[in-house]
Amino acid sequence: MRTPRVSVLIDTYNHERFIAQAIESVLAQDFPAAELEILVVDDGSTDATGAIAGTFGPRVRYLRKPNGGQASAFNLGIPLLRGEIIAMLDGDDWWAREKLSRVVEAFDRNPDVGMVGHGLLQTDEQGRVVGSVLPRQAYRLDIQTAANARRFDQLKGFFGTSKVAYRRQILARALPVPESLVIEADEYLWTLAVAQAPALLLNEPLFYYRFHTNNLFMLQKANGAALRRKYAVLASLLDHLPQAVRQFGVPEECVDVLLQSLRLDVERHRLQIKGGTPWQMFRLEQAAYRCAYSGTSLGYRLFKACSLALTLLMPPQWFFRLQQAYAASPLRKWRGLVGEPSLSAPVIERRTGA
Repeated sequence: MRTPRVSVLIDTYNHERFIAQAIESVLAQDFPAAELEILVVDDGSTDATGAIAGTFGPRVRYLRKPNGGQASAFNLGIPLLRGEIIAMLDGDDWWAREKLSRVVEAFDRNPDVGMVGHGLLQTDEQGRVVGSVLPRQAYRLDIQTAANARRFDQLKGFFGTSKVAYRRQILARALPVPESLVIEADEYLWTLAVAQAPALLLNEPLFYYRFHTNNLFMLQKANGAALRRKYAVLASLLDHLPQAVRQFGVPEECVDVLLQSLRLDVERHRLQIKGGTPWQMFRLEQAAYRCAYSGTSLGYRLFKACSLALTLLMPPQWFFRLQQAYAASPLRKWRGLVGEPSLSAPVIERRTGA
């Protein structure tokens, strides 16, 4: 059997409404079909996902496993893939037609690169494009200096599951993924990948990310159980990553910088779920502000000073409720009058019609 150039791993769970479009987007790639293999790993779906995936016949291998989360799907599926390059796709997203050809071309031009990511288009549940998120330019990234590690930390979201492809040997050295990472397992993989070799980020939108009622982004807004699950996973990620990164010789000061935003995220979830002191909330908000923005207007600095003052006047959980109420109110629209801050991350976000 001919060894494929590219293997595609589609991880899925209860995506009966979307899995056909995900698979079809891979089959429709402008990349030679003879150089491609596709594996769908179903993490124990209880709907018709498996039946739908099975209709694609011999071009698509379908593998069902007991429900165990994203890490267990990766640990099962990745060792079965034979391609030199491994690209990943979530079962509720889909790719632009030129995705694989552009990614393979990037790997061919950069033989030392171990991972390639790119921008995205955002869609609603029906698949209508509602926005885009792109890096400001193409980037070559590594974490061998503190400044480089900070830049990667700012751009790491562009290496999430549906946006990333790896060289097989890089991915193999990152396994196994701790199976406590039922979500966020892709962050474990992309962190260990850049610890081994430089990464390339393309400023092209090569996949479609779908907002829908059952994906993590939407669940966290309304579901306390999902919020607690994410906190447990982020805490586990922070527990495992430092030692895992150090084994590849990353300097200690770079490890600290690389994990800065993860530490802030863990602390934010902890305070939101378990509570804490007003001083802890103040320090978190201050650190997050300094990390997120590179420049602000005088008006915005005054606005933020008032916000920081509020953290000292109430328990953290009250402050989070106030934040949520503010974000959902018309007042949020008026804040732009004081000036919008400049993000530290070199990212361009646009909404359709903007």
